[in-house]
Amino acid sequence: MGLLIQPNRKAVLVVEDEPLLRMMAMAMVEDAGFEPVEARDADEAIALLEARTDITIVFTDVDMPGSMDGLKLAAAIRDRWPPIEIVITSGHFRLDDSTIPARTVFFPKPYDHQEVVATLRWMAGV
Repeated sequence: MGLLIQPNRKAVLVVEDEPLLRMMAMAMVEDAGFEPVEARDADEAIALLEARTDITIVFTDVDMPGSMDGLKLAAAIRDRWPPIEIVITSGHFRLDDSTIPARTVFFPKPYDHQEVVATLRWMAGV
């Protein structure tokens, strides 16, 4: 049985260093009708964004190991890939519009999956 290709599905990059949380976020993204793409940290996320042109939304945690956290990743995305929408989440920080890039939505953990899915669909225009 072959892999079902859905070329019109929009890709969402999930950036989360905790394997279980990343797996849950990937399932949420897929259940919402998007193609989930995973990255363990910001460095891997940047490499994927450089290699792929189909990623329309990035869903990232703030607290991650590596050269940059989720806030720095969001700023880099806004600078290098302005059309990409961004969702930031954190269980340790509370962020508001003054601390996140333009056109970015913040959800504190634990987040409501239905609210996140509705936001992803709104960002994707579906």
